[in-house]
Amino acid sequence: MNGIVVIDKPTGKTSYDVVRHIKKVLKPRKVGHTGTLDPLATGVLPICLNEATKLAQFFAQDDKEYRVVMLLGVETDTLDADGYIVSKQEPRCNREDIEYAVMSCVGRQEQTPPRYSAVKFKGKALYKWTREGVSINVPPRAVEIFTIDLEDISVPYVTFCLSCSKGTYIRALCADIGSRLGCGACVVALRRTRSGRFRECDALSLNGFKDDEIKKHLLENVIPLDDAMPDVLTIPVDNTTEKMIRNGCQPMVEIFENSDISSFNAGDLVQFKAENNSLVAIARMDTGCETLPLLDRTAPVARLVRVFNGQ
Repeated sequence: MNGIVVIDKPTGKTSYDVVRHIKKVLKPRKVGHTGTLDPLATGVLPICLNEATKLAQFFAQDDKEYRVVMLLGVETDTLDADGYIVSKQEPRCNREDIEYAVMSCVGRQEQTPPRYSAVKFKGKALYKWTREGVSINVPPRAVEIFTIDLEDISVPYVTFCLSCSKGTYIRALCADIGSRLGCGACVVALRRTRSGRFRECDALSLNGFKDDEIKKHLLENVIPLDDAMPDVLTIPVDNTTEKMIRNGCQPMVEIFENSDISSFNAGDLVQFKAENNSLVAIARMDTGCETLPLLDRTAPVARLVRVFNGQ
């Protein structure tokens, strides 16, 4: 049972709560999620099972999409409605002010992770330091908001959808918007509608089902390991090469000779698949398609990043 199940995380549960439930129901050897969702948040949470946990590092880099409901005039210690209110005032801003403050967030920017977040400092999550009364100054990180679509402005509530880079904290974004408007703001509802290739329509709800029903539902909807990364260039390999790669031999030029090598650059990922279509390995290219034909057939041209057990 190697693959991915996409869960529709309910509000009020942590991402780890969902993982723990999957462990109980499916009893996989290994299980992990990609991209933590706050307890208040709902939506797309991909869960990797067994060998698929080796793919988690790639999914964590994916862009995300969210639908947000922001409350103006209220600030909390957690930057969302689950926290303690630290400031409350009547928002004195018009529609044009709000539109400008929200839409001006599009683009690259520096963002400081919230004190209550899973970001690690010296191996421990920030929220744990905060609960212990220790204040940690975490340096800001570069994030990017690609698009924002304002859906509704009904002061004090503002609803919008956005797409963003990995590592973006929507709570921090809303707090910044509230600061720009001079009234403060927090998140009251948040739903992740896409995480990389995984979309809201793929997500399975576990609410209202017994464990035996959940198990059946999950097993019927496991995304196989072999289909997990459809956008990554696939290089087919024969049985001999498959064994070499599974044993850790670095890919050489000759492996690519019978493949379409017209569209990759140095640094791109490629995936090697066996004759039975099982995923053998993920590698990162050291060279681009233009220079590959100029190299000796036995020259190593890629570095193995993850190697998978035979299916």
